[in-house]
Amino acid sequence: MYGRKACQLVKELASGEKGQLTPFNSDLFEQVVAECTQHHLELQALIRKMQEEGLDVQTTRNAEHHGALIHHLSLVRNKRCLMAYVYNRAETIQSLLWKIGHVLPQEIEEKLCHPEDMVPPKDPYIQVRVLDDIGDGIVLSDDKTANFARHSMHFLKRTDAEQFISRGLMEELTG
Repeated sequence: MYGRKACQLVKELASGEKGQLTPFNSDLFEQVVAECTQHHLELQALIRKMQEEGLDVQTTRNAEHHGALIHHLSLVRNKRCLMAYVYNRAETIQSLLWKIGHVLPQEIEEKLCHPEDMVPPKDPYIQVRVLDDIGDGIVLSDDKTANFARHSMHFLKRTDAEQFISRGLMEELTG
């Protein structure tokens, strides 16, 4: 039945405990991607058949049109399920990184799939504003010290700033 595997993937995500990362189900994920490919090929074949018969794809209401509609809707549904699975995993990983720090424990790293572990941040440096007086002489990762007075602005490595942002002592400035 169309969409059953994608639904199973989302149910697996929903059945897990909130905030906990389950192992990436690459087998089921690939099966859903393969089903999407099959729907795409079927959809192309039906549209090509309608065009060869000289029928208007937009206005014709026959068996090919309804078959194409079913394949299109199944493709869109599978795509939404895949995106929900990836998005929720990314949210959980980001949440864990904010709580734990940029070095994840081994038991969490084992649950990541290869691409989830390989994507670097867009920019290694960010501009931040200090919300509360943190103090001076704070040692950063490159062995430099900084004075983080209230309302001061700094251009820091993302990894140095994340620990202060997660505790509410700094905010990232955008734009």
